[in-house]
Amino acid sequence: MKKFIPTGIPCLIIVVGIFYYIASVMEIPHMLNTIMNTAHDLLLNTVFYLMGICVITGALGRIFVEFGVVKLLEKILRPLMKPLFNLPGTASLGAVLTFLSDNPAIISLAKDVRFGSYFKKYQLISLTNFGTAFGMGLLVIVFMIGQGYYSAPFIGLFGAFCGCIVSTRLMQRFILKSHPHFKDESAITEIVEVEENTDNSNKTLFLRILDALLDGGRSGVDIGIAIIPGVLVISTFVMILTFGPSAEGYTGAAYQGTELLPYLAGKVNILFEWLFGFEDPHLVAFPITALGAVGAALGLVPNFAAQGWIDGNAIAVFTAIGMCWSGYLSTHTAMLDSLGFRQLTSKAIVAHTIGGLVAGVIAHWVYVLFQLL
Repeated sequence: MKKFIPTGIPCLIIVVGIFYYIASVMEIPHMLNTIMNTAHDLLLNTVFYLMGICVITGALGRIFVEFGVVKLLEKILRPLMKPLFNLPGTASLGAVLTFLSDNPAIISLAKDVRFGSYFKKYQLISLTNFGTAFGMGLLVIVFMIGQGYYSAPFIGLFGAFCGCIVSTRLMQRFILKSHPHFKDESAITEIVEVEENTDNSNKTLFLRILDALLDGGRSGVDIGIAIIPGVLVISTFVMILTFGPSAEGYTGAAYQGTELLPYLAGKVNILFEWLFGFEDPHLVAFPITALGAVGAALGLVPNFAAQGWIDGNAIAVFTAIGMCWSGYLSTHTAMLDSLGFRQLTSKAIVAHTIGGLVAGVIAHWVYVLFQLL
């Protein structure tokens, strides 16, 4: 059948179908103006705000690395690794670094010979799921606190922690089921001794602080630039499917749309209400967007708040799902490919999907309990 269908025709049909549907509801001029105005407003009022947070948290994270806070946290968290995640204690360093930066930080660690020598092969592969669950965690929490919520983001952090346990353990189970010999194989067969870098010993305290702040801030700029495509493309598309017309109808202004996602979510709203405590079907747009990019998902929150759809429970669930998923659909393939196990991508995605759902459910019910107390 494929030989009779020219390449690109299925893609063209899907793209034309999507735009035809939106244009049939909004009309073509209003649709095009809304797309451009929404993307422009997201760039100015969301992306640059997120980039500012990235720069600050990046600088803070580098300060923590430079002056031993990361090592201290790693020592504190190390006893939890084996009983909870079935990982060696050094894996806690990966959790801290991805929490301070982003998912791919775990891969740079996994490729380090000294770090990888502590792991069995199945454990090293499961770091993809483990590290992703904490990716951009500091950014997400600081952003939510900036929206005026203080306890809910930390409840969400607990939910993400629980979701990470489920995702990591499931991934390990999937790996051993398909590759049982990985259980006893060391991840690194040849251990190479590498001396610690002591260049900082010749620097003054002022220079160490200055270098850490500037280098960390620069890495924050890189993250801020990296989230621009996700925020502009994914968020714009999701918002057009989430929001409706203004009181005057369709005018081409930013943040207007067809309300398709709320309509579909409303059909099974009782499910989302019981699992996540969502009181408005529009809120389902956040977890859908977080599948591709957590930065894009955060871009939805200010508009949700302006509409009055947000409460503490939603913030807790958003934090849990946003942290745990943190755009894993767009990173898992690249991360596993860099480790040389691309064929396990589908297993990693299934495990992490379940982990993110568990994170959201736990965050919701813990928040309910917190409110009762």
